[in-house]
Amino acid sequence: MRRVRYHRHGGPEVLEIEEVPVPEPGPGQVRIRMDTIGTSWVDTLMRRGKNPFGPSTLPGSPHGDVVGTVVAVGPGVDAELHGSRVAALVAADAYADESLADVDWLVRVPDGVSAADASILDMPAPVAALALYVGRLAAGETVLVHAAAGGIGHLLTQLARARGARVIGTTGSPEKQDFVLAHGADVAVSTGDAGWTDRIRAAAPGGVDVVLDSVGGPISSASLELLAPLGRHVLFGAADGLPQISFPALLPLRTVSAFGLLPFRAARPAEARAQLDEVVEHVAAGRLRTAVHAVIPLAEVAKAHEVLESRDRLGRVLLVP
Repeated sequence: MRRVRYHRHGGPEVLEIEEVPVPEPGPGQVRIRMDTIGTSWVDTLMRRGKNPFGPSTLPGSPHGDVVGTVVAVGPGVDAELHGSRVAALVAADAYADESLADVDWLVRVPDGVSAADASILDMPAPVAALALYVGRLAAGETVLVHAAAGGIGHLLTQLARARGARVIGTTGSPEKQDFVLAHGADVAVSTGDAGWTDRIRAAAPGGVDVVLDSVGGPISSASLELLAPLGRHVLFGAADGLPQISFPALLPLRTVSAFGLLPFRAARPAEARAQLDEVVEHVAAGRLRTAVHAVIPLAEVAKAHEVLESRDRLGRVLLVP
């Protein structure tokens, strides 16, 4: 079978397709034959050796949101899973014809759900739900969603609107603003424009109640000043690097929180499972949909990473066999 790895850091060209034996599932694992893989921009950072959260080791192996059919089960796993259509977050060797996944957070894909929508079930949509949970977003509040045209950002916008919040979405360029508005934002602002913070202040004169931030860097620092009293800043990514946050900036009753999905699942499994069930219900009912920017064959994996790094991407980039 085919598997994608990289043995040096660099551009998309370092991604190599290797022929390897089919892996055998161990205890608590299943093997999934993929029909779709949802990719993530953060893997482009790791591929370049610029992971903001720690060292990027070699050989490198992209992670992904794998949708497919269970073709083998490991010891201790319910045999009835064999043949099921599932979605799983695969941490290692996700870009492959077949991959191994832990059964604990496996999601059975509801009937009628497309492969694209299934690709958000085990990671992107739960991350969005957890960001709202950490930010304690309530109906009637105003939320600022950074990177609102991204793979998680456009899901955050939909879920925030479903909670009755007013949504201001930011993009890196003005060309993406129509996309953000079409996915439920009340206001769209480009952070590439001078005076973008003034536009947000005009849209929310009393400040925003919650900032949902996967960007980090200077955007995070500027966003603190946009918070209303008792405002909450939730950081769940650092595309532009870790933010510089000073203690005085927090004194006007502002809080900053950060989270990771996997540590949350380990610490609060019951709450994490409830959130997972909720997003599966939203997707099954058609209330939460994913936008697809490109569908690319696994054989052209380098092209997929080129698209991930492009400035015009809207929504998800998917790999198929």
